[in-house]
Amino acid sequence: MHDGWGGDPTKRKADMVATIINNLLSNLVLKCAKDEGIRNYFEVGVLGYGTRAGSAFGGALAGKSLVLVSDLADNPLRLEERLRKQDDGAGGILETKVKFPVWFDPVAGGGTPMCHVLSLAQTILADWIRKHPDSFPPIAFNITDGESTDGDPAQAAAAVRHLATSDGSVLLFNLHLSAHKAAPVSFPHHSEGLPDEFAVRLFGMSSELPDGMRAKLREEGYSTESGSRGFVFNADPVVTINFLDIGTRPANLR
Repeated sequence: MHDGWGGDPTKRKADMVATIINNLLSNLVLKCAKDEGIRNYFEVGVLGYGTRAGSAFGGALAGKSLVLVSDLADNPLRLEERLRKQDDGAGGILETKVKFPVWFDPVAGGGTPMCHVLSLAQTILADWIRKHPDSFPPIAFNITDGESTDGDPAQAAAAVRHLATSDGSVLLFNLHLSAHKAAPVSFPHHSEGLPDEFAVRLFGMSSELPDGMRAKLREEGYSTESGSRGFVFNADPVVTINFLDIGTRPANLR
């Protein structure tokens, strides 16, 4: 994740992914904010790769595998001041300063122990399902820029997908930020045309998109059909944001 996103050395993949996920967590808090306070519609976790694979949260949430949205709201690692660009209504761009909550920092180092991290996710999700057997099933996103360094992750991925609540199976989606200079691919229904064996493996590890999610993606301009999977190859930041954001809208998934 040291490399630049899309070949741009000023936009390191690790930094961009951290910004996107921190922003997603911030939006989750806003979605759950009601007049009476934060409603805990979600529990979320962030696992990191590298030399210390495990929970990526910092501060008061450090070491926690899953946290309630109210915990996110109350315990950001810090608030940063960042510039946001927006249309000024007169054909120009206006920059404004905004408070940006951060729950974890980017780390790009060590290997990619995908088998270990997926097995850890399986343990966390299995425990959650035991406590919530009739809930909407969890969604797991695996974001990687490299091949697994601790073996073939297909079996560990299958163990995640085989978990289920009474409402359905866990969904495992994979986003491959490859260093391969190949055209982006979003939500394919077959592996033909993917540039290498690892991309093909990640496609095979990905769950099929539920009907409701496929319909929502079509509304947003993506081409999906029966058998399309939750797999994206070499996505740009906008596609990455859409890919992660749609997972926070359960009403659209089934």
